[in-house]
Amino acid sequence: MRTKFTFLLLIYVSLSLEAFSQKQVRVIPLPDKTGFTVETSTKDLGNGFFDHGVASPISNHRGVVSTIDGKGKNVVLVWLFDHRGGYSLLMIDAETGKSEEFPIPFDPKQDTPYSSILSKDNKFYTHFSDHFTEFDPVKRAFTFTQKTMPQMAMSMTEDDNGKIWSVTYPNSGLVAFDPKKRELVDYAYVNKENWRQYQRSIVADNKGWIYFGLGNASSQILAFNPNTGKASGILPQNERKLGTAAVYRDENGKVYGRALESIKDQWYELYKGEARKIGEYNDLKPVKIITGSQSLFHRNFPDGTILKNLDLVNRILITENPKTNTTKEVSFDYTSDGAIVMGIGTAPDGTIVGGTAFPMRFFNYDLKKDRWVNRYALGQFNALVNQNKKVYFGVYSGGHLIEWDPYKPWVQTKLNDKSSNPLHLTTVSPELIRPYRIIAHPDGKTIIMGGTPQYGATGGGLLLYDNQAKNRILLTDSMVVKDQSSMSLVPLKNGKLLGGTTTSPGTGGEKKAKEAQMYIMDMGSKKIEWQEVVFPGVQEYSEMRMMPDGLVYGITDKRNFFVFDPATKQVVYTKDIFSEFGPTTAEQSPRIFVMGPKNEVYILFAKGAIVQVLPKSYEMKLIATAPGPIKAGGDYAHGRIFFVSGSHLMSYKLK
Repeated sequence: MRTKFTFLLLIYVSLSLEAFSQKQVRVIPLPDKTGFTVETSTKDLGNGFFDHGVASPISNHRGVVSTIDGKGKNVVLVWLFDHRGGYSLLMIDAETGKSEEFPIPFDPKQDTPYSSILSKDNKFYTHFSDHFTEFDPVKRAFTFTQKTMPQMAMSMTEDDNGKIWSVTYPNSGLVAFDPKKRELVDYAYVNKENWRQYQRSIVADNKGWIYFGLGNASSQILAFNPNTGKASGILPQNERKLGTAAVYRDENGKVYGRALESIKDQWYELYKGEARKIGEYNDLKPVKIITGSQSLFHRNFPDGTILKNLDLVNRILITENPKTNTTKEVSFDYTSDGAIVMGIGTAPDGTIVGGTAFPMRFFNYDLKKDRWVNRYALGQFNALVNQNKKVYFGVYSGGHLIEWDPYKPWVQTKLNDKSSNPLHLTTVSPELIRPYRIIAHPDGKTIIMGGTPQYGATGGGLLLYDNQAKNRILLTDSMVVKDQSSMSLVPLKNGKLLGGTTTSPGTGGEKKAKEAQMYIMDMGSKKIEWQEVVFPGVQEYSEMRMMPDGLVYGITDKRNFFVFDPATKQVVYTKDIFSEFGPTTAEQSPRIFVMGPKNEVYILFAKGAIVQVLPKSYEMKLIATAPGPIKAGGDYAHGRIFFVSGSHLMSYKLK
C-alpha cells in the first residue's frame, strides 16, 4: 500500500548531450495537491551554458490494457511516451506494483502509438514509426517487429481468422499480420487524397473483407479486398462530410458504417465488399475487440478484477475486486526523459513558465531558488504573452484563452469558475483550436491570438479579446486571409496590426493556398487594408518582431531572415540564414527571436546556434553554440537567454 507521496524519480537524459549525466531528482507534492515541486540543482555545462533540469519529468500512456502474464498474474501493459516518442512498454504487476520496462525494438524517431490492440491470444500490438510490433506478456518480450510503409496506425482490428490488421496515417497504408504463420503482408497505400488521412476505425466482416472509416477533410468508408489488394470508396462525393467516418463489426458477421458518428439515420450495411443503404439502424451489436486510439484504457482483468486508476504522475495503480468490493493501491516506477516542451517565456515575477504536451502540464522555474513547480494544465499551452503583470496562454485543443496571475494562489482551472487561477476567458473552437501566436496589444487591454482551425478544416480564425470589457471579436479566415491562418502578429504604432500567415490547414485538412501572405488590419474597423504575397513560394511567416526603429524583423519558412518597413510596405533586407546555420528553432508557436536588455536581437537555431543580429548592417554574428539542439525558444531573463533542449530547460549567460 502507498503511504507517502514522496518518491524518487530517475531521469535518464538522452539528448546526445555528453555534458548531461544521470541524476536523481526529488519530487515533493504541493500542499494544494494540484502538482508537485522538484528539488534539483542547476548544472554548469561550461562555455556559458547551464542545464536547469527537465521541465516535466513525466511520461504519458499511449494505450493501456489489463491482462495476465505467463504465471496467470494480473499485469497492466502500458505504452510509454515522452519527448523522444514511444520509447518502451511498461509491465506492472497489479498486485505488488513491481514493474519492468521493455525498450521499443526500433527507433521511435519521436513518433508514438496512436492505436493498439490486445488479441484474443493475449498479444499486445501496435504500429508506429514505420514498424509493426508484437509484445507477448507471457514471454515478457517483443516477439515480432517488421518495418512497413510509413507511418503509424490510426486504428487496428483482429479478423475472424486471428489476423491483426492496421491502417496507417497519412496515406491509408494497410498491413496484415498472421500470428500463426508469423508473416506480415504490407499492402502499401490503398487510397489517395491530397490531404493527410486519419483512419479512426477499421473492422473485418466474417468473409475477410476489410473496412475502414477515414477523415478529416472529407469523410469516406473504404472497402478492401485482401485477395486483390484493392480498395474502393463507399460514400458518394455528396455524402462525404467534414469529419471522420466510422465503421463497426456486428455480431451477425456484417459491418455497419456511416459518414459521421453524429448522423443517426444514414447507415450503410457492408458485406463482402457490397454496400447497402439501410437508413436508421438501432440494432447494432458490436463485436468486442480490445482496441482503440492512443487513449485505449482496457480496465477488465480476466479474473474480474478492475483497473480503477493508473496515475503516471504520482505512480499509483489502483485495482478493485467487485466480489469483495475492496480496492488495492500500489506504487510503481518507470523511467522518463520528460514530456514535450511546447515553449517557454519569462513571467512578470521573473520565473520561467511554459507548458508540456502528453501529459498536459504547466511549469514554472525559479532561477533564484533553483526550484521547479509542475501542475496539471487545462490543455496544451502552445503560446504565451504577458500583459499587466499577468500571463496569457493560448491552449490547444479547444482554442482556449486563459489568464494566470503569478502573484495569487494557484486554483485549478475550471471553465465556469471565476475563482480559478489560471482563469478561463474564452474558447474559440472550431474557428481556432491550435494557437500559433498570442500577443499583447500596446493599448494595455487587448490580447490577440491566431492559429489553425478544427481538424479537417482550412483557414483559422483571429481572436481579439478585450480584457477590460471582457468581450471578444472573432474574425474568420475569410475576413482576414481566406484559407490561411495567422502565425505571426505585430502591433504597429498607428493603430494597425501586421500579420503573417501560414498555408497549413487544420490537422488532417486540405491545404488550399499556394503561398503565405502578409497583411495589415485596421484595429478600429477590423478590416484588412493591405495584403500581399511578399515572398513568392513562402509557406509561413514563422515569426515577426517590431524593432525600436519601427522596422519589423521576420523569419520565413524557418530559413530566411527579412526586414520589413510597414510604413512603405517594402522589404528593405533579406538573407538566407539556412545555408549557414540550418533551420531556426521550431514548435507550434516558435519563439525564434529573443530580445536582450538593450534591445539586442538574437536568433535561436535548431542545431544549437545562438546568433546576434547586428543593427543597421544586419550581419549575423555567432555568439555561442549550445551543447545540444535547441528545440523550442526562447526568452531573456536574469542576464541569460533561456531555451529548451530536448525536455530540458537550458540557458546561456550573456557576456
